[in-house]
Amino acid sequence: MIVYDGLKTDFLSSCEKDTIAIEIEENILSRMGKHTPKAEFRSWENSLNYMYKVLNDKGIPDDAGIAIEFNIPQTSKRVDFMISGYDIHNEPGMVIVELKQWDSLTQVQGTDAIVETYVGGGNHKVVHPSYQAWSYAQLIRDYNQEVQDRRIKLSPCACLHNYIRHENDPLDAEQYKEYLDEAPAYTKGQADKLRDFIKTSINKGDKKEVLYIIDHGKIRPSKSLQNTISSMLKGNKEFIMIDEQKVAYEEILRLSMLCQKDMKKRTVIVKGGPGTGKTVIAVNLLAELTQRDQLVQYVSKNSAPRQVYLKKLKGQIKKSSVDNMFKGSGMFTESGCNVIHTLLCDEAHRLNEKSGMFHNQGENQIKEIIHAAFCSVFFIDESQRVTMEDIGSQEEIEKWAKTEGSEIYYLELSSQFRCNGSDGYLAWLDDVLEIRKTANYNLEGIDYDIRICDTPNEMRNLVIEHNRISNSARILAGYCWEWNKKEQNNTNYHDIKIGDFEMSWNLGNGEPFAVSETSINEVGCIHTSQGLEFDYVGVILGDDIRFENGKIITDFNKRAKTDQSLKGIKKLYNESPDEANKRAEEIIKNTYRTLLTRGMKGCYIYCTDPGMKAYLKKRLESVNETGNNR
Repeated sequence: MIVYDGLKTDFLSSCEKDTIAIEIEENILSRMGKHTPKAEFRSWENSLNYMYKVLNDKGIPDDAGIAIEFNIPQTSKRVDFMISGYDIHNEPGMVIVELKQWDSLTQVQGTDAIVETYVGGGNHKVVHPSYQAWSYAQLIRDYNQEVQDRRIKLSPCACLHNYIRHENDPLDAEQYKEYLDEAPAYTKGQADKLRDFIKTSINKGDKKEVLYIIDHGKIRPSKSLQNTISSMLKGNKEFIMIDEQKVAYEEILRLSMLCQKDMKKRTVIVKGGPGTGKTVIAVNLLAELTQRDQLVQYVSKNSAPRQVYLKKLKGQIKKSSVDNMFKGSGMFTESGCNVIHTLLCDEAHRLNEKSGMFHNQGENQIKEIIHAAFCSVFFIDESQRVTMEDIGSQEEIEKWAKTEGSEIYYLELSSQFRCNGSDGYLAWLDDVLEIRKTANYNLEGIDYDIRICDTPNEMRNLVIEHNRISNSARILAGYCWEWNKKEQNNTNYHDIKIGDFEMSWNLGNGEPFAVSETSINEVGCIHTSQGLEFDYVGVILGDDIRFENGKIITDFNKRAKTDQSLKGIKKLYNESPDEANKRAEEIIKNTYRTLLTRGMKGCYIYCTDPGMKAYLKKRLESVNETGNNR
């Protein structure tokens, strides 16, 4: 859908009359039923008046098509500005312009396409504008059948009209070169260069014909995209399915293809504990359903698994259209009904009610995912809900599926491949943490390397030793130490201090914690490790979980003030102390259960509470004597 469209002459006339922003505002209200915030209205006025200056040139044909706020079909993404027409060879083309009002940005070292700038009332990490423009063009190329069949050339660029460029500017850093080559960035004083860029694609007007073709194009994954993801998956041992994973995969595949055939809405709830292969199934479905001409996306609330599994798919490839197949769970607040064939929602227990930076967008993420897709698949483990905002449960999914008129199907994965395939270890953890009573009082007969360390340095040395083999050992901790945002990129600043032991929380300026080779020098938290797995983990149990008077005690007051997972707990405690303590206990125990199950071969534990250390040692005492847990 295009919010505003016209010829170049129409656009110039509206700008001269100072009505262009008003026209867009009225169109959004009439077509989408949405009111425009003042800040967005002002941004249109500023940016579009700059585009008036750029287009006010006789070399750009008067009957070229102009589109503003083009909603890419089947997504919530909107392209700021587009110019359509024909080049000197009479080939159809469209220039995509991503408009930014930024006046400064900071390079984020060690990342692929991330910068930091002032948006939304504060400094935040966002994608480089050239990457954004390139990804929008790639999304249209990959899924618009008319663009593919008619070979419409898409030429993306970015325009930062308030940005004063300097020599060795961070905007032009080497790490962004690949995207700048695909989508050049034009800044203040470069209107003439942007004009020349447009002229290379638009030599003859089209009277909006190309805009119409693109806006009404059918959705179909391109052969290039299908081949790309298929080749990435082929031979990748990370994603080989075994046993019941394959059974679940085939059933979801059948249901998804049935949706494509009879156009009925179906919701699949897949329950499985740590290491049961939920993500492996999701990624395989992503590839296979794309091969079958579906628009399908992998969705998660937490960015860590998205980043890690995308990197494992891509390997050393930086720029790939596969990037557009991995989405955050808040991307569907404005999506229409059944605009996507299949959504594969991993870590569904982490879904939130509201979306957006300030949690003020949308109604309910579960509802919006089901609403947007013919087939919605939720991979869930309710025992891994670890924040006050986590709403993902079977009951909640069922409620919204029924509201959306969707059929509901259930699958369960019981065989787990983490912790050396030991369901006994998980049962032992549940018993030890007093989550539920089990028959697993100790780990006798279970081949899993678990040790209770006397010092954090002992634990760290064990992890470092194992990490030398395959970069698959990490140190994790409960959120009991403050995270200093100002020092988030400083490896010499140590957030966590226990006696002579000092380490930093995972830094924010590099690759994902789970795959970066420098992460062995950092401590990961629940948000950087949930949904992921390592060979070995070292886990620090903080003062928020203790053993006193013969039982496990959880204490939300010992959590760091920077911890957002228990945001609102003190207010709830003032209103209902029992309910607050119950919620906090569930979250704290689930957090440690999740951290303690990230290691496939072993787990080394250090407790800040002496009582907890003594209790865990006692629970392992009889086994340690025989060495059965080593």
